Amino acid sequence: MQHVDGREFLIVGTAHISRESADLVREVIEGERPDCVCVELDAQRYEALSQKRKFQELDIRQVIRKKQLSALLANLLLASYQKKLGGVLGILPGTELLEATQVAKENGIPIALCDRNVSVTLRRAWASMGFFKKTALAGNLMVSIFERPEVSEDDLRRLRDQDVLSELMRELGEAMPNLKSALIDERDVYLAQRMREAEGDRIVAVVGAGHVAGICEALAATRDVDLSEIDTIPPISPIWKVVGWGIPALILASLVYIGVSQGAAVAGQNLLYWIIANGVPSAIGALIAFAHPITTVAAFFVAPVTSLTPVIGAGYVCAFLQAYFQPPKVREFETLADDVGKPREWWRNRMLRVLLVFIFTTIGSIIGTYVGGYEIVSNLF
Repeated sequence: MQHVDGREFLIVGTAHISRESADLVREVIEGERPDCVCVELDAQRYEALSQKRKFQELDIRQVIRKKQLSALLANLLLASYQKKLGGVLGILPGTELLEATQVAKENGIPIALCDRNVSVTLRRAWASMGFFKKTALAGNLMVSIFERPEVSEDDLRRLRDQDVLSELMRELGEAMPNLKSALIDERDVYLAQRMREAEGDRIVAVVGAGHVAGICEALAATRDVDLSEIDTIPPISPIWKVVGWGIPALILASLVYIGVSQGAAVAGQNLLYWIIANGVPSAIGALIAFAHPITTVAAFFVAPVTSLTPVIGAGYVCAFLQAYFQPPKVREFETLADDVGKPREWWRNRMLRVLLVFIFTTIGSIIGTYVGGYEIVSNLF
């Protein structure tokens, strides 16, 4: 219990995969009868938990148009990780948060969804890392989803007594301090401010155990915080914009210079090399992903063009075509969180195959850009 400006805040720290936590939440809310119940959920996560149709209602084409495939992949990896642990412990992730909202509704108590949008959190965390750390993190996450967690009885007791998601974020934060700021510290401040803004003098807040200390510290500061700075996605660094436009400009300028100094025939040979260097790896990537034949052919022709503009990548174009020609079925959305942890299902589940097309054609395009670019620039001399 914490008193701030004459108001009472009772913070219930829970484990996100724990039946005991769900029972504790019900007991506290029914016993305290607060003026408002605050929960560590944003509108997106609340809808997913309450309706259980997060992935079933996903419009993959809209996700591609908004260039959110990377965020979707991160959400899938996180959902798969928690679901694996939930299967071991016999309870679904987030049960105690959903229980808090249900108990509040049963007793006519207002509910406040206090967490920051999960997409903003993930994007801010991603933006906080350098290229090599991003690559290392992505590789580790991809490997971890195919591992079956071995959990001993001691591990089971420990997991039931703590907030699993916050523990995962804490471990990531220790390895990568910049991640900790976006995943934990900023959210502590955000949750505390939203709790201040909740109506009533007696507030019960249900949050992961890993956030309790940070929230208490933020509440003790007894001052309102402007959340606008930590509730926005950071703009792309000017350096990356220069690199994004600079590489295509260098390639095109090199082709023009070769044409002027060495003749149109030589420039044509270099242009053909660029097309092949980009098209072949991207098409191979599509083949590896078992893409639709039209998507595979398109990958060859799309990559040389998209590599000359940072506006859109070959991966997004090919993913959109894959989703158009082989749209995922409803049952494949329903099993998405389970299938993501099974290597074979990435090629069987059409939704996951769209992600494979995105990943492998993007890798192919990157390889082609550097191979083709190196050849063209070296021919200047």
